[in-house]
Amino acid sequence: MRQGFIIRRRSGYGIAALAAGALVLSGCTEAGGGGSGGGSGGGGGEEEAGCAAPEESGRLSIATGNTTGVYYILGGGLAQVLTDNVEGIEATAEATNASAENIRFVCAGDSDIGFTLADTAADAVNGAASFEDAAQPVQALARIYSNYTQVFVRADAGIESITDMAGKRVSTGSPNSGTEVIALRLLEANDLTPDDIEQQSLGLPESVQGMKDGTIDALVWSGGLPTGGITDLVTSLGTDVTALPLTDELAFLQETYGEAYTEGSIPADAYGLDEDIPTVVVPNLLVVSDAMSEDLAYEITKAIFENLDTLATVHPEAENISLDTATETEPVEVHPGAQRYFDEQG
Repeated sequence: MRQGFIIRRRSGYGIAALAAGALVLSGCTEAGGGGSGGGSGGGGGEEEAGCAAPEESGRLSIATGNTTGVYYILGGGLAQVLTDNVEGIEATAEATNASAENIRFVCAGDSDIGFTLADTAADAVNGAASFEDAAQPVQALARIYSNYTQVFVRADAGIESITDMAGKRVSTGSPNSGTEVIALRLLEANDLTPDDIEQQSLGLPESVQGMKDGTIDALVWSGGLPTGGITDLVTSLGTDVTALPLTDELAFLQETYGEAYTEGSIPADAYGLDEDIPTVVVPNLLVVSDAMSEDLAYEITKAIFENLDTLATVHPEAENISLDTATETEPVEVHPGAQRYFDEQG
């Protein structure tokens, strides 16, 4: 077994990183045309412009998310799996601001794979919301696990609903993150705007620290269960922090932004809470450039689904990645290479 992957930090996190070993590349993946979205990877599509063609030099970059979130943890495990199972690949996982930023990185050719929430990905391919200036025609390798919208408030903040956030100090997540998208839509569902709160655009580690210090009153987070940063928050503050149920926002989100939003609950045992917390759930996707070669997308998808047990040792959310739901990525198209793998599985 080849040893080691690399975790880097990029964008708002700065440069620097943690190296977990080194590799000598034994070859390169053949580049070629992959997607059907007009990418330049192999066929010189004559349709509307697609994403940039990945370099496909043997180095594979995975855009993840905040350092205490599931994207980051699982992304490190994914990098190891791809390094060990795809010939000629050295995979690296990079800390980012997550969904929207990841999509832009992938479509620009700066990252090869990106974790993203499905609602943000839908905006990207449709040229909506923050992507109105330019659609990002990424394609999906697969639908993976789902994110749970997690809203925590200080017990002394006087916040019992999203409406009560008016005038309060609220972290809406990192800029260009899927958390930010959902947080702002939760405000909208309650007739609030960012101007109605003291908005703090903080990553999860900074949000948790702010809650501990009392410099913010509430945070919104979208992530898998459990998320390490939230575990830290609840463990540290105990009864001084409360999980806010989301019971009235789902209908607005579905009617306004689509069916990516579904009903769910945060199990009490995820964080040692007193009861299950009703919330809004959104699936996650792994996305790539529409110009990635079909063969490379096939090999990546194959490696993921043949090593789910290994990924589950990194984070239990990998247990929720299934062939049964892998192709449920609409309106994001499944990459032809990934589709070839799923077709082989029947």
